[in-house]
Amino acid sequence: MAEPLDPVAEYGAHREGWRARQALWQRSFVRIGNWRLTIAIGAGALAWLAFGPGLLSGWWLLLPLIVFVALFVRHQGVIRRRTLAERAIRYYDRGLAKVQDRWAAGGETGEQFRDNAHVYSEDLDVFGKGSLFELASTCRTAGGEDVLASWLLETATRETALARQEAVRELRERLELREEIALLGEDVRSGVHAGMAARWGSQPPVRFPAPLRYLAPSLAASGMAALLAYFAALIPLWPFLILLGCDFLFLFTIRKQTAVVIGGVEMPAKDLGILALMIARLEREPFAAPLLKHLQSEFRVNGVAASGRIHHLQRWMEFLDSSDHVLIRVIGPVLLWREQAAMGIEAWRQTAGPHIGTWICALGEFEALSSLASLAFDHPSWSFPDLAADAPPTFEAADLRHPLIPAAKCVANDASLNADLRLLIVSGSNMSGKSTLLRTIGLNAVLAWAGAPVAAKHLRVSRLHIGASIRTTDSLQDNRSRFFAEITRIRQIVDLMRDDSAVLFLLDELLSGTNSHDRRIGASGVIRGLLRGRTIGLITTHDLALAQLEQDLGALAANVHFEDHMEQGRMEFDYRLQPGVVTHSNALELMRAVGLEI
Repeated sequence: MAEPLDPVAEYGAHREGWRARQALWQRSFVRIGNWRLTIAIGAGALAWLAFGPGLLSGWWLLLPLIVFVALFVRHQGVIRRRTLAERAIRYYDRGLAKVQDRWAAGGETGEQFRDNAHVYSEDLDVFGKGSLFELASTCRTAGGEDVLASWLLETATRETALARQEAVRELRERLELREEIALLGEDVRSGVHAGMAARWGSQPPVRFPAPLRYLAPSLAASGMAALLAYFAALIPLWPFLILLGCDFLFLFTIRKQTAVVIGGVEMPAKDLGILALMIARLEREPFAAPLLKHLQSEFRVNGVAASGRIHHLQRWMEFLDSSDHVLIRVIGPVLLWREQAAMGIEAWRQTAGPHIGTWICALGEFEALSSLASLAFDHPSWSFPDLAADAPPTFEAADLRHPLIPAAKCVANDASLNADLRLLIVSGSNMSGKSTLLRTIGLNAVLAWAGAPVAAKHLRVSRLHIGASIRTTDSLQDNRSRFFAEITRIRQIVDLMRDDSAVLFLLDELLSGTNSHDRRIGASGVIRGLLRGRTIGLITTHDLALAQLEQDLGALAANVHFEDHMEQGRMEFDYRLQPGVVTHSNALELMRAVGLEI
């Protein structure tokens, strides 16, 4: 297997290439601007000579006019190229920020997908500032973001996750393709309402009387012929007036249908025009992975490419937009201009409209896969997990790291849960890394079953439904205590076990919202209840009495802990997971360190 490319070197080289082009086009912009100014001054001098002393013919002014127009056209092209280069530089700046761990708060955070009631997304930082979504997403459309978010919120089947893995592997090294998609068109994210286009395409048909669809061109041709013949003094006016009356009757007959079609098409057509740029690029790309080939096939209907169909709609829209021209306004009733455009657009929608949703979904999946491919490219040290088939609940990782912590600061640990060891009881002092360990395991499980690479040297994981109680808090608005919020979440996790589903549970400071007596009894009951199902998991605790669960559960449970020590008045942590129960607490030392007299 070829060595993975160095993302820093690749992004840096591409960025410098675009910077060179941007500088070149900036110089061209200035040079052409100077020439335009010179030509304008020269034209002014020629005009004075022609219309002042009369030393030159006025026809000489055509020469600078022609040159000025040519320079204007050239100037616009240079501006477009310079703008493209500036977009490319920003794209690679963003790429470098990701691989250099400067990405937080610089991308799309997925705030719209946040759901406090979800069984793990808030606890694992799947969405929000500095979240997994922000790290992974390179989507340009809302449809792509929707797909990626759904993959991060649901455990895929093994077949689906493996198909995504294969597609992501293929897309990982296709930096040029991702660049081209990123630079197509303007800012797609803010301009496209893909859901609106899909709904427009699937709306009930607008019925035009069938004969009128074929009558319109005949009436338009006859009316124009009669009008021209009248001006040529070949026929009297009355044949044209009769035809014009028929035109107005035609207009009146379909006025409601025309208004409905024209009133509903503008925004969907604009959005489809933007998406067609991306679709056309994907239609041309050769793919080998079955999932990519399948998605590509979704862009063809009866052998016709989606981009070609959308281009046909764009021609109808140009036809409709030209109705605002002064001349067309005058002769529009004769030509039935808007009516023919409306019938053409509706005929297109009835043929292609039902497929718009399919095109948008396929494009969204491409974008989600491309996001995961960028994640794989940006992190060459990550690996694709071994998705275990028909295995008991399993999570076995070597050199496992938190995917959102900068690599320079992140400490890797091994973690193993399987049929023999189903529960880890994690003890340790404050800030030692207990909650981080839970999120590390949870986020990597999310990535694995989304089809993405994971932040580990190796990970073997079975299909697991994830449930986490890490960040449960009280809520004045919902009139809920922290304890009630926590037991509600535990109830959700228990519900995941229905239908004999395998579950990974992650419980931080289990039942810390109640007194120590109830906590010990309740925590023991909760853990025993969870372990009656097909589950594996971790709990963290400050209450060392809960560490006795290892004795009660035997080989199914093990105690592990994080160490710390005081050094020159500062608490130091190594974040290395170690066997056994922590032997001391740092609470008193921390209180003294901040100046409290204890």
